[in-house]
Amino acid sequence: MENKKYQDEAFEIIEYAANEIGSRLPGSDNERKFAKHMGEKLKSIGINPVKEEFAVFPRSSIGGIPYAGWAGVILCIASYFARAIPYLWFAMAGFGIVVICWLILSVFLYKPWFDMFFKQQISQNVYGELKPEDGEYDYTIILSGHTDTSWCWKHSEHAYKYKDKPILGILATYGKVGFGAICFFVMAFYSIFQAVYYSALMVFQSEWALIAQYGAQYGYTSTFADVYNVLDKIFLFLPVICCIGCFFVIMWADPHPENASRGAMDNASGIALSYEVIKYFKENPEKMPPRCRIVDLNCGSEEAGLRGSMAFTAEHKNDDFCKNAWNINIDSVADEDYFEVVIKDDWQFCRFDKDLEQMFKDTFNELGIESKTGGCIHNPVGGCDSTPMTRAGIKSVTFAAQNPILTYYYHTWRDTPDRFSPETVGKGFDVILGVIDKIAAFQSENAPAEVQEAAAEAPAEVEAETAETEE
Repeated sequence: MENKKYQDEAFEIIEYAANEIGSRLPGSDNERKFAKHMGEKLKSIGINPVKEEFAVFPRSSIGGIPYAGWAGVILCIASYFARAIPYLWFAMAGFGIVVICWLILSVFLYKPWFDMFFKQQISQNVYGELKPEDGEYDYTIILSGHTDTSWCWKHSEHAYKYKDKPILGILATYGKVGFGAICFFVMAFYSIFQAVYYSALMVFQSEWALIAQYGAQYGYTSTFADVYNVLDKIFLFLPVICCIGCFFVIMWADPHPENASRGAMDNASGIALSYEVIKYFKENPEKMPPRCRIVDLNCGSEEAGLRGSMAFTAEHKNDDFCKNAWNINIDSVADEDYFEVVIKDDWQFCRFDKDLEQMFKDTFNELGIESKTGGCIHNPVGGCDSTPMTRAGIKSVTFAAQNPILTYYYHTWRDTPDRFSPETVGKGFDVILGVIDKIAAFQSENAPAEVQEAAAEAPAEVEAETAETEE
């Protein structure tokens, strides 16, 4: 195999990250250690690494999901006190609304608006540039991956015992989390309902509320009063059940760093492949696309809500990193039966570049890669680093080889190198090279005439210089 050297070196990086460094939570010492390691590797091949630090609030996004569980427990307990002190419903409703807003905006949509309320840490992006020998380039290809790993998702890890029965594993995982989420929202919306009811009763003296509260004493009734009385009886015992469900949410993300994901697939594989591709072109300059700059970008804190790629695009929004730029975001290349291009983050409402999508599909076909996903998926939950890139005007998609169904090794400490093979990583390396060739062809076909002429002259100049050296 022509590129076996790069395949094996990529797998060595994966093994070092997972086995020697281990978990690399956003903003942690281990995340910094891995970023420094990749910077040193860039320096070893003659590429100057650049480090850009940024503030991150790890628990403000998916890392803070257990807080929603604790919020549900508080509402469950407080509901019994509110029976004697109705004014408590107003505080409970406000609390529930704030938590729901935080879940929607920060956990689901990755907005940074609640970051200030969480503990701050420092993360970093580390990147290196490979330019043509004359320093002149017309476009940029950014190869990106993320250095950090996720908190261990306990319910996914517990599904390991069903690894040979994936349907049971999915039910065990989604069943517990889904039940817990329903329990939280039941208590939050019930608190809001009670706050509205007591507002109508105490402040506005609304007839329907008065009848529900006092009608039975005077022989009055209504449909609303009947429904309210039934709800009141149900919620004598339902908070106990909801409290149990909320503990499933609390258990979702293990708070202990030593139990966090080791991140072999997600995403030491992406980091390793990005580096090996830029090293390939550094060692084989004749294969470098004409008038192209290639960047190896090691993003920090992706698992904390895409904060690294957000920080990178914010830092470079006014320079040529975001002008005529392509981003191949590599995230989790390990499952040989699931090679795919991710074309959309559904929760982020972001559709990625269609030209890159087609380039990946064509490359899969050329390499004879067959995938159980048909080579193309949407990211149904969360988000990936292609979203900030796309929003910054960079043509981007995410390349993965990962079973899209929630599995026992996704975001758990079981994400280790022994689960997959160097050959799968090597196949990913070949895919990326194939897509880069197609980007170069696209640029050549669509570039202005003077740029095409300069690109055509470049190989001739190289041949002339080589001939002179030989003489």
